[in-house]
Amino acid sequence: MTIYFYKLWQPYGCFSNFSPHHIEIQGTYWSTVEHYYQAQKFVGSADAMIIPLIRAAKTPEEAAALGRCSSRRLRADWDLVKIPVMQTAVWQKFMTHPDIKEILLSTGDEVLVENSPTDYFWGCGAEQTGQNHLGKILMGVREDIRKLQELTVFSCECQENKG
Repeated sequence: MTIYFYKLWQPYGCFSNFSPHHIEIQGTYWSTVEHYYQAQKFVGSADAMIIPLIRAAKTPEEAAALGRCSSRRLRADWDLVKIPVMQTAVWQKFMTHPDIKEILLSTGDEVLVENSPTDYFWGCGAEQTGQNHLGKILMGVREDIRKLQELTVFSCECQENKG
């Protein structure tokens, strides 16, 4: 069964980048993944002065609007780094918040799909033909968390056997 997510109030709304789960990356606090992601578009660009405004935005919707302004110049390498930027933020979100980490792990091996009707890159789009990169990142983070947990259990077992 495929698990679709999109709106915060729907089941699995915590998978949305707009969910109210803060992250801290390189010593900087971000209210949501969306705040962080939108700000990263401008690192090192001529419009980098927008970053503090995005970070201070009261809502993720406001952060998104600031980051999507077409008159601003994005960093030159944005198309190359936007997926790793999102991977970093999503990983941090689920490692920071144990409650939603458990929700992610509870999805088993189900396919996760951002059911955005308008986003064909991060989501599936209205025709379900999008690339679903956010869903793929979530499934990758889920797998990485499992591997980390297995290593932790193995390490603990080895320590007990030495004792």
